Amino acid sequence: MPGTRKLGRKTDSRTAMLRAMVTFLLENGKIETTVTRAKEVRSMTEKYITLGKENSLVNKRQAMAFITKESVVKKLFDEIAPAYSDKNGGYTRITKTGPRRGDAAEMAIIELVK
Repeated sequence: MPGTRKLGRKTDSRTAMLRAMVTFLLENGKIETTVTRAKEVRSMTEKYITLGKENSLVNKRQAMAFITKESVVKKLFDEIAPAYSDKNGGYTRITKTGPRRGDAAEMAIIELVK
């Protein structure tokens, strides 16, 4: 279930961070973050890609309520979601890259599967 990890933040801060990370992932196709954040971002991103498969006004408004950039929502509905029209999930891939220098947090790259 998406949204079950607290990630050491209060609700408002956590929601803002997840919105930004989902937006950047959809905009750039790949981001580097910690493994736990990547797992949380994956569930939210896959939810909005599935939402984007059906191009309706209601779905666009729901995506606009979460994704912070209007251009990314347009890209989601015009380019990203149609590319996955034949897949039922599994739109993202998490690859572990090793510990981060400084605090040894386990790092990962999350990217959209082509």
